[in-house]
Amino acid sequence: MTVVSFATSAPELLVSLQAALTGSPAIAINNVVGSNIANIGLVLGITAMVSAISVDKSFYKLNWPVMIIFSIALYYFLKNDQILTAMEGAILFLGLIAFLFILIRSVRKDKVIEDVDESLAVVSNFKIILWLLIGAVSLYFGSEWLVEGSKEIALSIGVSEAVIGVSLIAVGTSVPELAASVIAAAKQEKAISLGNLIGSNIFNIGSVLGLTAIIKPIPVTEPQILSSDIFWMLGFAAILLPMIFIKNKMQISRIKGFVLVIAYGVFMFLVFTKGKI
Repeated sequence: MTVVSFATSAPELLVSLQAALTGSPAIAINNVVGSNIANIGLVLGITAMVSAISVDKSFYKLNWPVMIIFSIALYYFLKNDQILTAMEGAILFLGLIAFLFILIRSVRKDKVIEDVDESLAVVSNFKIILWLLIGAVSLYFGSEWLVEGSKEIALSIGVSEAVIGVSLIAVGTSVPELAASVIAAAKQEKAISLGNLIGSNIFNIGSVLGLTAIIKPIPVTEPQILSSDIFWMLGFAAILLPMIFIKNKMQISRIKGFVLVIAYGVFMFLVFTKGKI
């Protein structure tokens, strides 16, 4: 979960850094909030519609509680003084490090890690470095173009940057999660698909916003972030636990996935109808 989650969160990190450094903090915050909503409502929903996702005990014993803690901590930090300070960013980032330490210790003897190590061993170092460089360059320029393009779209259709951040940019940066999760579900690696999404949400708050705030504090410039969007994020995160226990099936079925997608559609409709400047 850790490697995949970190890789799929890279677009959010670069987009948020680019937005914060170019004077658009609303995009940075809403990108993370919107991506976390999209990961559960859109990505998890579509993945479950492809194939029902089984849930293991690690979900409600570690991953889900940590996601909820990070989500509530983000809300508290933003609500407290309308800004995510460098100190608060450092707390989030250190919390992520602590989570990774616990997670790695709990799965160190897992055969999955051995399989991953063996598969990586057959790939030459040259190819790994080459693909990393190509990916890094693509992400850098892609994040710059995405932020600048989003500003122009916001102006052209008469909505705030916050609306674009929580909708179009969030969906765009969630595409890696969608691809990884659908492929995992199609290959019957359902635990990986769910772990990827939960881990990505934790990374988005702890790493993306944490590191961004350390580099440059992020003020809340749009009231919609705290009055609406972040509650949708908390709601989508919270609903997962009771959802998997419905009918005691310990899974996210196709029907549940469809409900998540419909809920995400409602969220997007409200975002655009209430977000006109």
